[in-house]
Amino acid sequence: MIDLRATPSSAAATASPSEAEPPSKAEPPEAMSLDEIALANITAKIVEALKTVYDPEIPVDIYELGLIYKVDYDDPGRVTIQMTLTAPGCPVAGEMPGWVAQAVERVEGIDRCDVDMTFDPPWTPDRMSDEAKLELGWM
Repeated sequence: MIDLRATPSSAAATASPSEAEPPSKAEPPEAMSLDEIALANITAKIVEALKTVYDPEIPVDIYELGLIYKVDYDDPGRVTIQMTLTAPGCPVAGEMPGWVAQAVERVEGIDRCDVDMTFDPPWTPDRMSDEAKLELGWM
């Protein structure tokens, strides 16, 4: 499982996007194993890919909105994403998982991405990052 808020050395837990930070670049490369460096690189690429998918009704990407609940990365190249929508009746509920899978499958080294939808826990605006709140004028 990829911890989207941790540095590579602690990549074992699940994170909410509102707490996510890119891996620390201040840590010297020799302090990280090759596996940790590879995980940090693939994590950054997956997050970048997720940030290309937007909720069509809200001008903010799904990652910053807090719609991504969990990302599991299984070697070699398989990703499973657990996500939600802002509302169960979202008009793109049937299309959004495909958009997410297509975006993540464009990442080099990812062969397959499965997207599981959940509404437990339900999404709330509290899951949004500060960047998303700023973009929407909520801060």
